[in-house]
Amino acid sequence: MEESNEIGAKCALVTIIGRPSAGKSSFLNCATGEDVSIVSAMPQTTRNAIRGIVNSEKGQLVFVDTPGWHDSEKKLNLRMRAVVGEQLDSSDLVLYILDTTRNAGDEERLISQMLKAHQKKIVVALNKIDSADSNENVARAFVSANLPEIDSSRVISISAKNGNGIDSVLNALFSISPDGFPLYPEDFYTDQEVDFRIAEVIRGEAINRLEKELPHCVYVQIADLEMRTPTKAWCRAFLCVETESQKGIVIGKGARLIKEIRVESIKKLRKIFGWKFDLDVQVKVDKNWRQKDRVLDKIL
Repeated sequence: MEESNEIGAKCALVTIIGRPSAGKSSFLNCATGEDVSIVSAMPQTTRNAIRGIVNSEKGQLVFVDTPGWHDSEKKLNLRMRAVVGEQLDSSDLVLYILDTTRNAGDEERLISQMLKAHQKKIVVALNKIDSADSNENVARAFVSANLPEIDSSRVISISAKNGNGIDSVLNALFSISPDGFPLYPEDFYTDQEVDFRIAEVIRGEAINRLEKELPHCVYVQIADLEMRTPTKAWCRAFLCVETESQKGIVIGKGARLIKEIRVESIKKLRKIFGWKFDLDVQVKVDKNWRQKDRVLDKIL
């Protein structure tokens, strides 16, 4: 990324915003080429503002994957919406991702209202055009009616699942990015701390194996983390749930499920860090944790 060290190179902080399951995390992982953010069919799996970094000869884009904007008054959802608002106000650019397989409802209209004051810095990605249920024309009409100041050249059809249109989105973002020096070294694709990445990998492996409301009842606590050699790490983590019955479900019959979560987490962590990993995963109850500020302050 030689040009990024010269005057005239581009650098921008880009907030990704959209409804739950619009494909924000899929876009980020595809754009960076790495598993930066949890991807799941379960809505609202992203809880934090997670950064993914794209470097090119044009400069550097630092993406912030935000929680899906969900209209709910539950304490956890209110905290996640606050994360979205903070990132929107502090970003240079906004990538607004719409799911073209769903009709625009109240949440989509609320998002568009929130974005009206930021139209000059928005690129829109119309996602899931590869689906038979996609209705791209309806999505374009929604953008035109609700965000009329966004030029049509910045409304781009994509499939984050298979990578179609991703480069066009990046080019559109670079075209309106400010000049600047890179915020991170060119070999960085995320700025997440090691313990956060471990927790997110474990949580991702858990929620993709759980059903109904249970994935939202889980958070991960890293109790111990040691580098026992320069190439071998040991970690003890707790999958925390709200009730004893949930604990039994997460452990599974004969501890089958928790073993599977542990084994698959180790595989992914070895791939991410290039270390040998020894992982101890246990399940414990933290009753009604989603109503406790001390827990929410730690995980959000």
